Amino acid sequence: MKKTAIYALTHQGAGLGKTLTEKIEGDLFLPSRIADAYGGIPFNHLMEAVAENFSQYPKQIFITAAGIVVRSIAPHLRSKDSDPAVIVLDQKGRYVISLLSGHLGGANALAAEVAQLTGGEAVITTATETEGVPSIDLLAKERNLFIANLGAVKRINMAVLEGKPVQIFDPENRLGLKNMDMPGLVENRVEKEVQYDIEIPGVWVTWRRKTPAPGGDKLLLLHPRCLVAGIGCNSGTTKREIIELIKATFQENFLALESLKCISTIEEKRDEKGLIDAAHELGVPLIFADPSEIRSIDVPHPSSVVEKHMGVSSVCEATAILESGKGRLLVPKTKGLNVTLAVALES
Repeated sequence: MKKTAIYALTHQGAGLGKTLTEKIEGDLFLPSRIADAYGGIPFNHLMEAVAENFSQYPKQIFITAAGIVVRSIAPHLRSKDSDPAVIVLDQKGRYVISLLSGHLGGANALAAEVAQLTGGEAVITTATETEGVPSIDLLAKERNLFIANLGAVKRINMAVLEGKPVQIFDPENRLGLKNMDMPGLVENRVEKEVQYDIEIPGVWVTWRRKTPAPGGDKLLLLHPRCLVAGIGCNSGTTKREIIELIKATFQENFLALESLKCISTIEEKRDEKGLIDAAHELGVPLIFADPSEIRSIDVPHPSSVVEKHMGVSSVCEATAILESGKGRLLVPKTKGLNVTLAVALES
């Protein structure tokens, strides 16, 4: 399924919509009376089409009046971290308005992209863009960091807009601000946890499990997706057993589950349903390593039993280290009934 839904109501809008679908690979939705003429997917009422499509397409483009769009999407709005990007443009493509989910959904970037295609002007109204200062939530998205408490974004962005210092606790530079020129961001870099002042707005970046301070929209907690869970398992191991071991291990070792980047295993387990379903439920990729690559990794706990059955001396530790870019092994081989798990930190 394509990622972009494009809607138009008139012949001129349909013509522009057809051009856009060819350039950005979207699905074009049009009123039944004109759909065939432009190769569109027909609908009888726009609000019905939006109701069906709103949660299915992460990008939504409307070539119509903004008021119609607002009324159509209003019943389906949920949260800024889950709503799709919505942009609106006139049927000549002169003005392309970022309407919803400008940062996290990518509507600002989408508006700029479409405006370039139509020769029009992108209309961006988010304060950080109009003032030319960095948006913390957009930076987090670009660097693949999970926002643990979305409500704190507003407080931090407001501090940036007002030119106030923002505390940054990011010892591994996962947010990428160190040695970067970020106009408008006045940093107060904190090198040690004990130096952090919870009364001052700031950003705390960690792959450790942490709870924001009570009442705390002053502390924006970001979890970098940098932990690799290497898994070895018996054939037929259930999704539930795999997930329970991952969750229990992360809990015991004070690791943030939101920092899980992927699950890694050996190529032979490509069709293992429990692994496939566990990765899907956790919302992370499942990566398969070739045995020849696995053999190149030194591990602290090689196994003759694994060597006998799999042809390699380790699966969980070796694939965790391999897929983390030969990073640090945080949790060595941990055994469940039918599963082994190791966790490595991406280098």
